Amino acid sequence: MAAGALRKGIGVGYGAMHDLGVYRCGAPPVMFVTEGANWTIHFIGKGYADGIEAVHPGTIGLTHRPYKLFDRIVHFGSQFFWRLWAESLSPSNRAVVTFFHGKHEDGPEMSQNIDYFLSNLGRLERVVTAASLVERRLLQWGVPREKLVRVPLGVDTSLFYPPGEEQRRAMRTRLGVPDGAVCVGSFQKDGGGWAEGMEPKLIKGPDLFVKAVARLARDFPVFVVLTGPARGYVKHGLEKHGIPYRHVFYDDYHEIVAGYHALDLYLVTSREEGGPQALLESMACGVPLVSARVGMAEDVISDGVNGALVDVGDVDAIVGRGAALLSDSALASSWRTAGRAVAERHDWSKVALQLYEKVYKELL
Repeated sequence: MAAGALRKGIGVGYGAMHDLGVYRCGAPPVMFVTEGANWTIHFIGKGYADGIEAVHPGTIGLTHRPYKLFDRIVHFGSQFFWRLWAESLSPSNRAVVTFFHGKHEDGPEMSQNIDYFLSNLGRLERVVTAASLVERRLLQWGVPREKLVRVPLGVDTSLFYPPGEEQRRAMRTRLGVPDGAVCVGSFQKDGGGWAEGMEPKLIKGPDLFVKAVARLARDFPVFVVLTGPARGYVKHGLEKHGIPYRHVFYDDYHEIVAGYHALDLYLVTSREEGGPQALLESMACGVPLVSARVGMAEDVISDGVNGALVDVGDVDAIVGRGAALLSDSALASSWRTAGRAVAERHDWSKVALQLYEKVYKELL
């Protein structure tokens, strides 16, 4: 009797169903699927969920066990999660998938995920992406216009904010940044696996970052701050060039704001991105940035106004634009102000409601 009631959702309260990890009648109608790790997709899902729940309470929750869901709108935080869980997902659910980044030429694993995603479009209610660059790519691949929705990533502008001068000095001291040094940041995961990360994920551009920093170090007293797991390849490269650095992996991702407060410049040297989060986090913290034309970069950076855009793989341009910024305090100040204004337009409280209005409201 109890098992039958559980399957039918009869006479079982939310507490009992939550304890068993089975969701039919008690959980929110929308469940956002994240990874189990305390990293990017989890905090993206939390940003969307917190923003929606503030206005539409009881609408959305987070899970990393979608096989236990029934009769829900199940939003997979990436196409990789969709491929992982699709065959075990109950047909009583309706699926939404976020496709942040990826091209066939990014490697065989990426190509397989893209092929699976495209061959299963008929099983999806909506496809969400954050960047206009990726939106155009998906349309070219045949994703139906009526299924495709662009919703940008967001940032918590109350958590990520420009530091005062005293706070900035204190953080630089804590991280061991020498007086007078130019502090350059790279906050991401760019090595394979979750261990040392000596095998580079080339789509993240760790090789380009090391090359660019090594050249900047010829003319500036560069000190590098790294966060994120699996940074072994970058650390080895910096050591090879004699560039001092500090690597801090924060237990709580939100503590990463402390790293931004020490920076003079942030570099996005990736070959492929969905965001990255660092674009808006840098802007929110008043950190000038130079970025390759990947992910949301062209959506949020007005070249020369609030940051610099360079072609993918163009180390000469990365170095030239970075050096120009570091040599011009007035330019750096104007980029900080303009960047903060962009970040405020992308606060999670605003972009989360775009997701609700463009995707969940209609499906609900």
